[in-house]
Amino acid sequence: MAVNQDNVSKILSVLSHPLRREILINLSEKSECSFTDLMNALNVDTGKLSFHIRSLEGFLEQTPAGKYKLNKVGENAIRLIKDLETWAVEAEVAKKTSALPLATFKRRALAFLIDFSMTLAITILITLPNALSLITVGGAFHLDVNIIVFLTLALLWIYSTLLEGFAGQSLGKRIVGLKVVRIDGKKLFYDHAAVRNFGKAFLLPFDLLIGLRLNDERFIRYFDKFAGTTVIDLRL
Repeated sequence: MAVNQDNVSKILSVLSHPLRREILINLSEKSECSFTDLMNALNVDTGKLSFHIRSLEGFLEQTPAGKYKLNKVGENAIRLIKDLETWAVEAEVAKKTSALPLATFKRRALAFLIDFSMTLAITILITLPNALSLITVGGAFHLDVNIIVFLTLALLWIYSTLLEGFAGQSLGKRIVGLKVVRIDGKKLFYDHAAVRNFGKAFLLPFDLLIGLRLNDERFIRYFDKFAGTTVIDLRL
């Protein structure tokens, strides 16, 4: 059946006013309200509320007690409003992130190598005294590479989480001139840093492979998308 586009335009016109959307949302949350309840909740005068309720007559019905509640059309309108609000947030986020000076893969890789080298050196310095003591007392010493690698990666995760959660930068990122930010523009917290760095430390091949398949410049790694973060270049 063909859709009457004039009716679609009329519905969108009615819902275009924020006060009318507030009336519908208020009724959706409270099931039914009297005229006075709506007037007090929305902080509007009698004349203004009467005008907008008349505009919403196709979305509302009255109970035997004279209170207003949503009819079937009004309930559908609420779902539409919620979808529009979600789309508006996504559009705003996309607008913000499109203007970000995103870091290139090459510069991010350089910062990672600096951080990894530092944590590897620290791990060796931690384990070396134990190895030397065994050699001194004549004990057998066997270097377990797997333990060295695991300790390095665990230290990399903790180190990156703490520094990025605090200031958005590990030492490697500070040297290269990069910074981790949230794509929604809000403050980066330790939980976001922990999630994004878990993929980098323990699942890097998987993280990069899925990130490439996302085909999104903001998310070179999948765990960046999962955490809602990206890396920007402060020198651009």
